[in-house]
Amino acid sequence: MGQLARPLAEPLGRPLGRALGAFGRHLAAERNTSPHTVRAYLGDVRALLEHATRAGVTSPDGLSITVLRGWLADQHRAGLARSTLARRAAAARSFTAFAQARGLLDTDPGPLLGTPRIRRRLPDVARPDQLAAVLDATAARPVAAAGLDPPQRAILLRDIAIMELLYASGIRVSELCGLDVGDLDHGRRTIRVLGKGGKERTVPVGLPAERAVQGWTQAGRPVLVTPASDHALFLGARGRRLDPRTARRVVHARLAAVPAVPDSGPHGLRHAAATHLLEGGADLRSVQEILGHASLASTQIYTHVSVARLHAAFNQAHPRA
Repeated sequence: MGQLARPLAEPLGRPLGRALGAFGRHLAAERNTSPHTVRAYLGDVRALLEHATRAGVTSPDGLSITVLRGWLADQHRAGLARSTLARRAAAARSFTAFAQARGLLDTDPGPLLGTPRIRRRLPDVARPDQLAAVLDATAARPVAAAGLDPPQRAILLRDIAIMELLYASGIRVSELCGLDVGDLDHGRRTIRVLGKGGKERTVPVGLPAERAVQGWTQAGRPVLVTPASDHALFLGARGRRLDPRTARRVVHARLAAVPAVPDSGPHGLRHAAATHLLEGGADLRSVQEILGHASLASTQIYTHVSVARLHAAFNQAHPRA
């Protein structure tokens, strides 16, 4: 099925428009929600309010469970993925809870709105030997590129540090790009990470990652640094804080350079770090802390990956499998 054309945004009446604006300020200022999530939730809630407007609703107090369910049913008929429907239902519940708390709704219909069950696909995780080959090949690039100018060699050192640190720590790409120079504690071999919701955590890193970051900060970063760099640990080619899109391109390119390694981005390295920790004997609660998951349920998917590998090994090796 081709992608459906998105209808043009409809104007909202003043009460609905003001409620939407207040909700956006609430997410950004009071809940400290990431800009990406704020944009997604505002887009979802605007779509809900446009649907409500077509149904004759002119103010937030007209939002009922019938309106909410009708909106989600329209989304389902339009062919949206279950994950998208689940996010839109969550956005609607957040908005109605906010509206009731602000006195814009007498009764919150959000808790009555069901969430479509998401079929969680097990991530395709590279094996430890495959990632070792990728990291070895990445580390060998500056040695093989002796004829490059200093900025190009600096970027190679940066890419080594990016790959090593993402796999060593399992941090998100946004967390990587948000790191400052002082966030790596060389003595304790830990990094201070600012995660979702502004929550700070400390994550251990291995010696190869620490050495790679040290190589970048000593021999690479000074080449690219500008007044615009501020305290950013990782920089782009023009000296500004590294953009997540650039980090994704780096990971895709480094994985693609080694045959038979599954293609993925920074989140694939996060999956790999968690899976390999569990397979190596780490307990689930420790992995939850390292990844910065608010709920243990988010971490449990990695136990499914490990069990799937155990089944594969059993089926291949056991004579009565």
